[in-house]
Amino acid sequence: MDSFKQMAELLFAHIDKTPDDYEALYPPRNLEEGAVVTRFAPSPTGFLHFGGLFAAFTEKTAAKTTNGIFYLRIEDTDKKREVENGVSLIVKGLNDFGIEIDEGMMSETEEKGAYGPYMQSRRTPIYQAYVKSLVEQGLAYPCFMSEDELSAIRAEQESKKVLPGVYGEYAKYRDITVEEAKKRIDAGEEYVVRLKSPGKEGGRVKFKDVIKGEIEMPENILDVVLLKKDGTPTYHFAHAVDDHLMRTTHVIRGDEWISSVPIHLQLFRLLGFKPPKYAHISPIMKEENGGKRKLSKRKDPEAAVSYYSEAGYPKGAIWEYLMTLANSTYEDWRLANKDADIDDFKFSLSKMSKAGALFDLVKLTDVSKNYISTLNAEEVYELVTEWAQDNNERLYNLLSDDEEYAKAIFAIERGNAKPRKDIGAWSDVEDYISYFYDELWTRERDFADNLSKEDMIEIIETYKDVYDENASAEEWFPALREMAVDLGYAKAPKEYRKNPDAYKGHVGDVAGVIRAAVTGRRNTPDLYEIMQVLGAEEVNKRFDEAADILRQ
Repeated sequence: MDSFKQMAELLFAHIDKTPDDYEALYPPRNLEEGAVVTRFAPSPTGFLHFGGLFAAFTEKTAAKTTNGIFYLRIEDTDKKREVENGVSLIVKGLNDFGIEIDEGMMSETEEKGAYGPYMQSRRTPIYQAYVKSLVEQGLAYPCFMSEDELSAIRAEQESKKVLPGVYGEYAKYRDITVEEAKKRIDAGEEYVVRLKSPGKEGGRVKFKDVIKGEIEMPENILDVVLLKKDGTPTYHFAHAVDDHLMRTTHVIRGDEWISSVPIHLQLFRLLGFKPPKYAHISPIMKEENGGKRKLSKRKDPEAAVSYYSEAGYPKGAIWEYLMTLANSTYEDWRLANKDADIDDFKFSLSKMSKAGALFDLVKLTDVSKNYISTLNAEEVYELVTEWAQDNNERLYNLLSDDEEYAKAIFAIERGNAKPRKDIGAWSDVEDYISYFYDELWTRERDFADNLSKEDMIEIIETYKDVYDENASAEEWFPALREMAVDLGYAKAPKEYRKNPDAYKGHVGDVAGVIRAAVTGRRNTPDLYEIMQVLGAEEVNKRFDEAADILRQ
């Protein structure tokens, strides 16, 4: 037995499976040509950042549009960062916005799919089998350097202004013998297993990034750690083994990982794997003080995905907004295909921004208003009620107590050629519908100040006699206009502007008084429809109440 195999047996006597065993256990996927297999691979910290949601959306969309697979892998080898129920919180964050997992972790204990385990801490024997194989080939070795020794090397490298890390003359245990390794292990010394990098100083590596194009970088010369002292893998090594065995075709991730690509490509080559395609996403940016900065989870509440769940942005609106960030051609496509399903859009990784998409909460709200305006009353009711159940108990109870009444409210000015866009998120709904419910309405009135109280009382009292709840939508406004003319108001604003001294005001002023009397507001959806929903008894009650307020 040669020395490399002896070293492998010394370090990994407990490992009896080989890479060939795992290749057979996880065969290539039976998917159609061009199908993208990609993954979202967070640590189980529970915090889902908007940038993470954007990455997951991009990954899911790339897989979905090619009839591929999107899976969730949990990279939990750093136990210090873990939080309780971290996996479930991530899964919920994705589900809240319609990003469905095809396979992978579904909770802390559940997973689905034939390429698991999908949690790295449960895959240690797999990683060790591949490291054992590298040791057998003389491509990895045990390193017994202490923290003090590593610190001394770092200090020397800093003083010499050379590349920091373990390599070349600084790789003290690169050629350690089996005998010395055994002696140190028997003495209880701890060690890591390092890659014996074949990289040369001055060497270059080129790769094509799907988003950023051709990239050339120095090749890796560092003897990077493959297994930590506890036998668990580093991110770099686990990523290579997992993405190969799970048959990942595209690694889509933040561009902070570009600097690691030379290490990853070297690992893939030495392990005998075909590397995946890399697509590095630029960070989501935010405007501030005339400049731009990264969206920050410390500075920006909207950086947390929970912000959008609590505010009640519907998942369909979030998808629309994320797609505008992902592909700049989407907005024009949507304008030309107003009623089309978002899945009909031809998403392309290569059309993603190289510089980083700009986050804009105002634009998100506008997108959401537009999206909500396309929903029918039934859909709005179901989605608002579902949101309110977890976020607004009072609203949930009101909507649930009289479902038909609530749906009638949401049907106002909905389904026509130009639906109103008053609701940007479900958290807007309570205020939007407040004047329909005694429990929500303060009964205050916001009357305009261009008419006297006496004139407004006259309008209300006169309209009480004119108001007919059985009048059709086509009949009610002409009756109001006729009454306005009788009271000395112009029948149209244009006529009033021509000769303002001849009138008290115009029909719009009269309608405004009625609107404020009924709803308390100057601006509402269609007044006729509102009064139809409220009913004659409630409308007349409000007329009397408004007149009494004006008399005070």
